[in-house]
Amino acid sequence: MPYGRQLADRVLDAVNAHDLDRLAACYDRHAVLATPLGVCEGREPIAGYWKGLFEGFADLALTVWNRVECAEPGFNEWMMTGTQTGTFPLPDVVADASGRRITLRGCGVFHTKNGLVAAHRHYFDLLELYCQLGFSLDLD
Repeated sequence: MPYGRQLADRVLDAVNAHDLDRLAACYDRHAVLATPLGVCEGREPIAGYWKGLFEGFADLALTVWNRVECAEPGFNEWMMTGTQTGTFPLPDVVADASGRRITLRGCGVFHTKNGLVAAHRHYFDLLELYCQLGFSLDLD
């Protein structure tokens, strides 16, 4: 039965292949994915989250630069890169395709249940994403 470390690697491989079916198969049907963009509960909404990323960033890739070698939880630190070639929903606006390149540092934590991802926390700096997509803070 796969543990968090193994499932983290499977999710990463499926993300980099942009394979929604393989991604969905990694998650329990009641799994929860918490990200700076929102919380998804259930396999289908989680697949929808990844689909939105792939549609917004056709060349999206996660490059792991640190992985903790323990069975549970699975933990990766990574760099997410991509070019915004499609629309992308943010918490308060839908960003039109900008052609801008993003490079975000982040990490993911994976907890398992019955050989599937039961809880996945995906951390990155949302303000950094907004800025890289060309948004600015209006402090007035």
